[in-house]
Amino acid sequence: MRGRTLSAGIALAVFAGMTVTLAAQPVAASPMTTMTEARPIASTAAALAAPDISVTNVQAHLTQFNSIATSNGGNRRAGSAGYTASLNYVKTRLQSAGYTVSEQYCSSCTYPSNNLIAEWPGGPTDQVVMFGAHLDGVSAGPGINDNATGSSTLLENALVLAAQNPTMTKKVRFAWWTDEEQGLNGSRFYVNSLNTTQRGYIKGYYNFDMVGSTNGGYFINRVTSTTAAPLKAYWDSLGLQPEENVEGQGRSDDYYFQQAGIPTSGYAAGASARKTSSQAAKWGGTANSAYDPCYHRSCDTTANVSATVLNRAADGVAYALWQLAVGGGTPSCTGGQVVGNGGFESGNTTWTASSGVITTASAQPARTGSYKAWLNGNGSSGTESLTQSVTLPAGCASYTLSFWLHIDTAETTSSTVYDRLTVQLGSTTLATYSNLNRASGYVQRSFSVAGFAGQTVTLRFTGTEDSSLQTSFVIDDVTLVAS
Repeated sequence: MRGRTLSAGIALAVFAGMTVTLAAQPVAASPMTTMTEARPIASTAAALAAPDISVTNVQAHLTQFNSIATSNGGNRRAGSAGYTASLNYVKTRLQSAGYTVSEQYCSSCTYPSNNLIAEWPGGPTDQVVMFGAHLDGVSAGPGINDNATGSSTLLENALVLAAQNPTMTKKVRFAWWTDEEQGLNGSRFYVNSLNTTQRGYIKGYYNFDMVGSTNGGYFINRVTSTTAAPLKAYWDSLGLQPEENVEGQGRSDDYYFQQAGIPTSGYAAGASARKTSSQAAKWGGTANSAYDPCYHRSCDTTANVSATVLNRAADGVAYALWQLAVGGGTPSCTGGQVVGNGGFESGNTTWTASSGVITTASAQPARTGSYKAWLNGNGSSGTESLTQSVTLPAGCASYTLSFWLHIDTAETTSSTVYDRLTVQLGSTTLATYSNLNRASGYVQRSFSVAGFAGQTVTLRFTGTEDSSLQTSFVIDDVTLVAS
């Protein structure tokens, strides 16, 4: 990401002024590795659910960029041998996957060099969704978080799209920009090369700059905009509570697209600004420390990347891409409740539970009916669980998980956690409650889980209790409604 705000205006891309290479149609890709917080790869090209983007594969690209820098003077600055090698690495992978690939020479750049543009076959040419990241770094170091993370996230998404080869409802275009660090010069050159018609074809531009910061936050450009909606929906499904990317405004390659009237959004994890105490409370990490402690420094290596933050960004890109541009045989929403026996009135039917968890015991009354799920409350060390496999239909507008929770405890502390209840959907932890969340009655808890559309995943409640003073986690009336 560039180090200062810009204020210049701009006029008006496809492949004007570029050298274009047409590659063969898609070749099979190696299977993706299953990842944390990931979605299973769709079994058919027509499925709506987005595929999992393997963070291991994204990290492998980071390793390649780090090695390229090491072999070329320690950096990947625009116009350098390290930048050219980085571009060739991305270009070769895209050509092999079946993309139409072009290089655009930026003659007005501080360090004249090439942008890389890749289009996937299919989709109407006048309906373009564009995803971009700057490929260059600063001369001080290899530039792995800034911005091999964005570049690698888009490369792996592009390769998975090619491997899936779904029916497209829009044209998908990827871009890797040069000379961003010197003033957003590569993207400005590209936008200036567009005529009014070509500019109008681009229905949204999504930018990804520094998406793996080790003390990172979850920031979205223009977070409340319609363009941002699919990016936000995925992070909302993980309970991340994303915020506006204030630090990055005017400092990355979305700027000139926005100035040209093209709707923009994107993810970022933060640069040199400091994480607030409230952000640390909801996201973890260290308050009053930089999101990226190695911003524009020699220590910006592969060690300067959070795999968790990176994975959430990569999967969010896939979710947005599939929502925006993938279709063909898309199923309509079947809707309704997908949790079976949510009130537990049929005992253990459809649930798998620790012995005695689903019960009519009167010491902890049900919210409705006679049965409920009562985890822990033994006053001794132990773990109890309650699980059910659920299938979320594809194609719905909303997906809401709700349950009623009563927490009764003999613990007297108001500050120390002794006993916990963890709520998970798939491998994603939606919430954790403890003895500190005691309540006199039932409280409804609700979560948007749109990121799991089209998947079969396990809903899991896990209660853990220490060796003394009971805490009871009592659950009733569980619903997961698609509509």
